[in-house]
Amino acid sequence: METIQARAALLLMLVSPLPAWAMAPANGMALCTRSATLLACQGANGSYYSVRTEGQHFYLRGFDSETRRLWSQTNSRYGMFTLFTGLASDGEAWFGYSRRVGWTTLNRVSSSSGQRFNLHCSLIGGCR
Repeated sequence: METIQARAALLLMLVSPLPAWAMAPANGMALCTRSATLLACQGANGSYYSVRTEGQHFYLRGFDSETRRLWSQTNSRYGMFTLFTGLASDGEAWFGYSRRVGWTTLNRVSSSSGQRFNLHCSLIGGCR
């Protein structure tokens, strides 16, 4: 469950109204390089990820050093609604959506391993 939640947190960093530095992981900020369409980051623990944008679509790829898994995720944005699907190197797949309603982001994620969770985030109340 933690791996899916970590990827969802990354997604929230991209679609949330909060600035990226406000959502930095507790163990420190990642070292990132950015171009016009690509963001590539590596954490102190050896994990890394990249985000590439093409119009209303963005593509994430990464490596989780804790689980030793490679993963990729595709996101498609339709106004205030973002639909995403992903696949990890161990065969786990996940899908979900993120929907902005005012200052609140409503998120739902489900995985092929049977894990599910909802996460609601707002500028005032944080995530719950």
